Amino acid sequence: MKKSDLPFGSEFSPSQIDLPVVLEMADLHGGDWKAFEAAVRSSYFENHSTSDYNRGKLANNTKLGMIAYGIIDRDANLTSFGNELLSFKDDAPSLYSRLAKHILLNLHGMTLVRCIQDMVAAGETVNLTTLREGLAARGVHYPSGGKHPSMMRLWLAKAGVFVGNRWQVDPHRIEDILGLNPDEFEVLAEFTPEQRSFLRALANTGTTEPQPANEIAKLAAATYGVKFPEKSLPKLVLNALEEAGYITAEKTTTGRGAKPFQVAPTAKLIDDVVEPLLEQLKGQTDPKLLTLLRTPLSSILEEMQDADRYTAGLALEALAFKIMRLLDMTYVATRLRANQTGGAEVDLVFESARLVFSRWQVQCKNTARVALDDVAKEVGLTHFLKSNVIVMITTGEIGGEARRYANKIMADSNLAIVMLDGSDLSTISDSPAAIVRAFEREARHAMNLKKLEL
Repeated sequence: MKKSDLPFGSEFSPSQIDLPVVLEMADLHGGDWKAFEAAVRSSYFENHSTSDYNRGKLANNTKLGMIAYGIIDRDANLTSFGNELLSFKDDAPSLYSRLAKHILLNLHGMTLVRCIQDMVAAGETVNLTTLREGLAARGVHYPSGGKHPSMMRLWLAKAGVFVGNRWQVDPHRIEDILGLNPDEFEVLAEFTPEQRSFLRALANTGTTEPQPANEIAKLAAATYGVKFPEKSLPKLVLNALEEAGYITAEKTTTGRGAKPFQVAPTAKLIDDVVEPLLEQLKGQTDPKLLTLLRTPLSSILEEMQDADRYTAGLALEALAFKIMRLLDMTYVATRLRANQTGGAEVDLVFESARLVFSRWQVQCKNTARVALDDVAKEVGLTHFLKSNVIVMITTGEIGGEARRYANKIMADSNLAIVMLDGSDLSTISDSPAAIVRAFEREARHAMNLKKLEL
């Protein structure tokens, strides 16, 4: 049976036990799990109208729930996290906020919250059955008939994450608990918006080679809408990030005129930001794809020339991920895998909620030419997928008929169609931040096609 990705919580819920009390029980009886279970049973289940065996089982379930939530170990000893919670036993708001933070960051709580938000926004009914399907689509599983999400929701409600209606989420409360926007990383909370954006953009490039700091700043500005001071970039951004151990920054001294700093990520940045980004994809993608995503874009392009169709197809999927991760898009689903097309194409869906919501459908082709039919197929799917943007990526070239058809669609509708060819990929491979220029080119082209005549 597949292991549950959500923690077991039966009989470990605020409707059945008092968290400060069971924390004190674990502190008192830690190392003697039988004594701990006996104390839980005596306080909460002794008067239940059931058999003696079942009363013991209920107490055992409480212990198992606390283990699953990382609060105690198998012998009922408080973990370091459990001891941290115990320190808040007389401060209920801090206690439940700290537990909620743990759930959101470490127990797929954010995945649960986002799944519920998407379902509510789509007008879907939220219950344990529909949640199982929605979470499964996001790579998170729990047993059929399990109440894992309900227990998690009750604890999050104690911290104000869920309010009023059973499944109503307060996103501002999540930001309060995490100390930053949920799309950011906890380790970046100490930095300014400019510093965070610069780090995220550098991490998104996926390369460890030194890159011009001004190019990374342009990528961060385009991705996150943050303005960077051109002349004081080292003072306001680079110095703090280098002191924190996330980047190396070296001044270019060769040649005449002002030269930009060359920046590169440190192992600390890779551990704290890049790896968590990839961790989010676990369970949603082929494990071998995650290995590829840890390699430079140039290596992925080389892999796409492999004679083995599976290897080439996986590299093609990694290419689509790499390109969209440069722009910090959130992966949603893969509609068509390369192994279904002999390694020739892959279709993925990405989303972004920065400023406004947008959905991007991406077709990545390892063929000599993108034809009109390729674009027409994607256009036909936009109504079903509710997409705003189509991204056509090819290792070859964009055919003239395909471009003219895309122009017609953009002129007559609200769709934007971005086209990147082999020469774009070569440029981006050499300098990942160059993706900004490629997308700006396509954006200006679409804007010219859509000019209003008022």
